[in-house]
Amino acid sequence: QVQLVESGGGLVQPGGSLRLSCAASGTIFFAYAMGWYRQAPGKQRELVAAITKGGNTNYADSVKGRFTISRDNAKNTVYLQMSSLKPEDKAGYYCNRGAFSSGGYSPGDYWGQGTQVTVSS
Repeated sequence: QVQLVESGGGLVQPGGSLRLSCAASGTIFFAYAMGWYRQAPGKQRELVAAITKGGNTNYADSVKGRFTISRDNAKNTVYLQMSSLKPEDKAGYYCNRGAFSSGGYSPGDYWGQGTQVTVSS
């Protein structure tokens, strides 16, 4: 059974940083692309960043230059380093096991439970 467990969320002041982690189990982690999504109240879930099984990355325009996705296949974990956080980054953050195609990252069926990020002074 595939499980994805996020951690690392919390309350941070504008301009601050957080690192989110997503630990995977029950899957051949290195064989899959992984993505981080976020969802704010009343808004649709959106892709924030994704990483191929080979380590290539892509980002939403809203987070480019501020967020960095990475993976450690030895630890079955994907990370999202978030810097220069803004109030509009406040959301629940979810990791996903998916795949890349010519159209970009496509989410798979497995999601974590999410971790909440709040950016406020």
